[in-house]
Amino acid sequence: QVQLVESGGGLVQAGETLRLSCAVSGRTFSSVVMGWFRQAPGKEREFVAAISWSGRSTKYGDSVKGRFTISRDNAKNTMYLQMNSLKPEDTAVYYCAADRDGNLLRTTPSSYDYWGQGTQVTVSS
Repeated sequence: QVQLVESGGGLVQAGETLRLSCAVSGRTFSSVVMGWFRQAPGKEREFVAAISWSGRSTKYGDSVKGRFTISRDNAKNTMYLQMNSLKPEDTAVYYCAADRDGNLLRTTPSSYDYWGQGTQVTVSS
């Protein structure tokens, strides 16, 4: 059983920062691709970022490039999402996900096998 638990969400003002964490248990964390997605009310789940098992390769959605940074600490079985210069349109529930196929940085939700419960991020203007 793989479990992913997000933390770090909250309410911030536009321009501020937040760091999300995703703690993983139940599987060899270092062998899987990890990703962040988000979903706003009434919208489809959107790709935010993904990171390879080694941490050397990353991919970002166009709307967060240059503002968000994904990273991971395999020794701690934890992934992070540093979110800078937050905008009201970043408001969503943020989910971490794990892809058992550790070779590609996929951007579609259906490619990921395990999901966390989500953490709310709200950015006020």
